[in-house]
Amino acid sequence: MRILIVLTYYRPHISGLTIYAERLAKAWARRGHQVTVLTSRYDPKLAEDEVQGGVRIVRAPVLFRLSKGVIMPTFGLLANKLVAENDVIQLHLPQFDAAGVALRGRLLNKPTVITYHCDLLMHPGWLPQLANTAVHLMNNLAAQYTHRIVTYTQDYADHSAYLRRYMKKLRIIPPPVELPGASPEEIATFRSVNNPHGRHPVIAMVSRFATEKGVEVMLKALPRVLESYPNALVQFAGPFQNIHGEEAYFERLEPQIRDFEARGNWQFMGALSPKQLSAFYPNLDVLVLPSLNSTEAFGLVQIEAMMNGVPCVASNLPGVRQPVKVHEMGKIIPIGDSAALADALLEILGDPSAFKREPQPIIQRYLPDTIAAEYEKLFAEMGAK
Repeated sequence: MRILIVLTYYRPHISGLTIYAERLAKAWARRGHQVTVLTSRYDPKLAEDEVQGGVRIVRAPVLFRLSKGVIMPTFGLLANKLVAENDVIQLHLPQFDAAGVALRGRLLNKPTVITYHCDLLMHPGWLPQLANTAVHLMNNLAAQYTHRIVTYTQDYADHSAYLRRYMKKLRIIPPPVELPGASPEEIATFRSVNNPHGRHPVIAMVSRFATEKGVEVMLKALPRVLESYPNALVQFAGPFQNIHGEEAYFERLEPQIRDFEARGNWQFMGALSPKQLSAFYPNLDVLVLPSLNSTEAFGLVQIEAMMNGVPCVASNLPGVRQPVKVHEMGKIIPIGDSAALADALLEILGDPSAFKREPQPIIQRYLPDTIAAEYEKLFAEMGAK
């Protein structure tokens, strides 16, 4: 089968959406499909056309940016060609360009599926709000043209104003999650390099440094934790500087973070590769996901942590609360509640065995090949050959 995947940002850009798309693309390629990704050349240093992991990546040049969106004059021409060449189309939303691709799929009778990752909420200001309105319009047009819509959980679908309009097209498929293995020696080496003083317990956030991630909730909870665990260390794994649209957010929180950093209670790890994450997670005591709004729909990092026996504290957001609810490995807290986060952390750290579960069933449930097979069944139902 020839599968076309379309999304605004693809790897090496780091986000839950891009990681999902990459894992699924590579799984389909391993399973014998011909996979092409159409995306933006958001960094001019990236190749316009290349093959990685058996997946062809076609990048449309970017003329300029509109908030977090990109304007690509040649995108339509590339879409015409690639939609005609492929058998099925998978669109990752939110995405401004999705409607045009979905319409092409409808006109050419190519089975088209939207994978809806999250609602889009932009920063205040006329330009972000203009972009927000435009993307919402195009997302709704894409939903009307597409044949099916996939999202991670029924919980999120039930609470999404967007998805509730298209329940007849909806299919629930969990996200693909996997990490390469790490040996005991690699895990120990990672610990000795990145935590040489043996600070304990280790609390982690794994994300971009972005407004919706609720970093300030963790910062406000940390003093309470330090009263009981003065040697606690928060390791923030992910990009944290010069993130487009998030510069002011980082600037506002930086003084408080630097104070904790100077005392040895906060550490920026930077973006970690999958191999590094495999050695990172086993060294953690708990993962925190204090997200603030519906731009977070699940939190793939929770599953990565649970696969390594690490419990999680997550916000009581639709979708985001599901990994903890389903796998019973952690605590759910009210959105933005720092006191509740501190309480949850102290409870988990005080009795970690109460939150441990057998990881193998979790690993099997989210294997990319498992998820790829569920999509293939959906494609077959839609008449793909």
